[in-house]
Amino acid sequence: MSNYVERFSTSERILHWIVTCSFFILFLSGLGLYSRLFNGYFNLFGGGQNAILIHKAAGVLFFFTSLNMFLNHKKDVSTFDEDDKQWIEQRGGYLSRDETHFNIGKYNPGQKLFAIFIAVATLILGITGLFIWMPTFFPRWIVQLSLMLHGLMFAGSVMFVVMHIYLATIGNPGTIEAMLYGNIPKSWARKHHPKWYKEVTGESP
Repeated sequence: MSNYVERFSTSERILHWIVTCSFFILFLSGLGLYSRLFNGYFNLFGGGQNAILIHKAAGVLFFFTSLNMFLNHKKDVSTFDEDDKQWIEQRGGYLSRDETHFNIGKYNPGQKLFAIFIAVATLILGITGLFIWMPTFFPRWIVQLSLMLHGLMFAGSVMFVVMHIYLATIGNPGTIEAMLYGNIPKSWARKHHPKWYKEVTGESP
């Protein structure tokens, strides 16, 4: 009997890394557009004009793949139960000195909120990006509002992604391996996601 259980399929992992790579391309190419202080990052793309073209292409890729990823996991990330409520009340146990365990499904509430935020941010960034892409086709106030919202969502997304990376690596050792290899040790699954473990294996955690 295998000591591992599949957490993410190959297609799920490929989609995740496409979203991740396109996000960081958007981040680096967008820094120079966000503020003149970061114009030096344009050199990574061969100049400002190339950076803008790459930013637009990466934006289209990110928009569709990010929304696709959310829709694929919508059922798991958009429902909250009493066990999730307990996790939220105790802030996931991160501020406790004692080891805490929660009866969590495939995703904990923090991961669910992150997924929902990124989905909302993707919609806002995509819609506002369209107005910014073709500013002469729309009233000036819509373009100006879009620039403001685009910048706010950009900054918010970066903060959430930094937190996501920390919690997937240092904060919760073993989490990133699931997205790298697909399979995770049963012992890890029983400890961190006991409800999900029971659903997929039929075994008591």
